Amino acid sequence: MPVEHAAATIIDGKAFAAALVERVSAAAGRLASSTGVTPGLAVVIVGNDPASQVYVRNKGDTTQRAGMRSDTHRLEESVSQAELLALIATLNVDSGIHGILVQLPLPAHIDAAAVIGAIDPDKDVDGFHVVNAGRLAVGLRGLVPCTPLGCVMLLRSELGDLSGLNAVIVGRSNIVGKPMAQLLLGESCTVTVAHSRTLDLPALCRTADILVAAVGRAEMIRGDWIKPGATVVDVGINRVPSRDPARAAEGKMRLVGDVAFAEAAAVAGRITPVPGGVGPMTIACLLANTYTAACRAAGVTPEALDG
Repeated sequence: MPVEHAAATIIDGKAFAAALVERVSAAAGRLASSTGVTPGLAVVIVGNDPASQVYVRNKGDTTQRAGMRSDTHRLEESVSQAELLALIATLNVDSGIHGILVQLPLPAHIDAAAVIGAIDPDKDVDGFHVVNAGRLAVGLRGLVPCTPLGCVMLLRSELGDLSGLNAVIVGRSNIVGKPMAQLLLGESCTVTVAHSRTLDLPALCRTADILVAAVGRAEMIRGDWIKPGATVVDVGINRVPSRDPARAAEGKMRLVGDVAFAEAAAVAGRITPVPGGVGPMTIACLLANTYTAACRAAGVTPEALDG
């Protein structure tokens, strides 16, 4: 007979992120009092993509609420790559700016890799620069991509010591999948990275004590893919039609993750929802990275922030 399992505990990323922003704000205040250094974040946005505009505005508002300097540079869609690189060069030498973030995606005429590569690695608060990727890979101190960093903070908060746990990551992007694997290896997990060509993906997922979904396909991971009691971290953010036929006919959308939430929650021990799970952690960890960069620029050791 099948073993019954109580509904999963919902991991409240929104509450954790709010508490993290409070800790960052307090730590940033102490840094300013002791060294005179106020952490500064510069965000660069090119064009008028509505989703990017909302995201950048939220970043700016949260940065200011945390008592940090927040600069937003809005450039026209037609800006040349040379002009964008010139702005980055200026920000690289601005001693009041400790974090630089260029909002992606960029227009097709701009080489995103060249732009990311132009950012000073010590100000690369997105953690995308190849220098920071290399530092993470070999276990050196660097700036870590915000979403994987937030996922690990949530996992530590929920599970404590992660050593010895089997972790399966579905997705191998440079932004989430690969850095997530490196971070979990650093936590002494046994890590498997799965992808579109993985054989028998459902069976592999059932081996996971920690299952991280970061593949970008709405509700791809079903409830019967999950090991009973496992912790499921859903990084996916996908827009699908509303369940209400009338609203769907009007083009109304709803957000879902890469995991079929209701099915998974009936099997998992813990699970992050979409929205309200991993998403809020990304901006909170951006502030944490900016604070960390400011401490290093000031020659002091950052306080531990992950609670």
